[in-house]
Amino acid sequence: MPTIATREGHEIYYKDWGQGPVVTFSHGWPLNADAWDGQLLFLAQNGFRVVAHDRRGHGRSEQTSSGNDMDGYADDLAAVMEALDLHGVTMVGHSTGGGEVARYIGRYGTGRVAKAVLFAAVPPTMLQTPANPEGLPMAVFDGLRAALVRDRSQFYRDLAQQFYGANRPGAKVSQGVIDQFWLWSMQAGLKNAFDCIRAFSETDFTADLKAFDVPTLILHGEDDQIVPIHDAAHKSALLIEHAKAIYYPGAPHGLMSTHADQLNADLLAFLRS
Repeated sequence: MPTIATREGHEIYYKDWGQGPVVTFSHGWPLNADAWDGQLLFLAQNGFRVVAHDRRGHGRSEQTSSGNDMDGYADDLAAVMEALDLHGVTMVGHSTGGGEVARYIGRYGTGRVAKAVLFAAVPPTMLQTPANPEGLPMAVFDGLRAALVRDRSQFYRDLAQQFYGANRPGAKVSQGVIDQFWLWSMQAGLKNAFDCIRAFSETDFTADLKAFDVPTLILHGEDDQIVPIHDAAHKSALLIEHAKAIYYPGAPHGLMSTHADQLNADLLAFLRS
C-alpha cells in the first residue's frame, strides 16, 4: 500500500489518482479516504490529480496512541503534501476533514494552496459555550463517547441513518450505502475514534478561518443532522473573506453519496473557475 511517514515515523496511507491540477481530500469521522471515491474517480476522469489519505487511526493508516487532535491531523496532512511535493492545491475537507483543512491553513498558510472547499465542515466550533450559545451541549458528545465504547458496531449502524438522512420520511438511501458506512467506520481504531470526538467537537477554528486568503467554497446540506448548518457553514461564510456558499435544501451530512451528481458538478465548476 502507498504510505508516507509522519515526522514521528507513523505510516499514513494515501491514494493518488489521475493527472493535472491537484485536489486533496480530507475525510469525515470515523471514515477513511474511500468515502471520497465517487469524487476521486469523477475528477480524475475530468483532468485532475486527486490525493486522499486515511487520517491517522482510521482506515489503513497507523493506529497511533497520540496525535489524535487537530494539530496532529494538520501535521499529517502537511506531511502528505510535502512528501508528494504538491503545489497549487485545492484542499477539500468534509466534516472533521474540514477542520483538518482549516487547521492546516492556520498552521502552515497557503503557500501550497490555490483554493479551499469546506464541505459539511465542523468549523468554526461545534461545542456550546458562552461564546457559542448556538452550539451542541457537551452532553451530546459525551453520549457519542459512551455509545461508542458500549457497542461501537451498533453505534455506527445507528449513526449511518442520520449521516445519510435515511431516517427522514421518503428517504431513498440504499442498504449498500448504509453498510459501507459501517464497514469504513469499523476500520477506525477505538481509541482513535474516541479521541477524535474531542478534536472535532471542542476545537475552535475561528482564527484558522480568518487566515484563509484563497478562494473558498462552502457546501452544506440544510438538513444536516450531524453538523447543523446554522452553527457551522453560516458562521464560516461570515469569517472567510469573499467565501462562496452553496446550500442544498433537504440534504443530509453524507452528500458525497446521496447527492453525488450535484456535488461533483459544483466541485468541478469551482475547480475550473
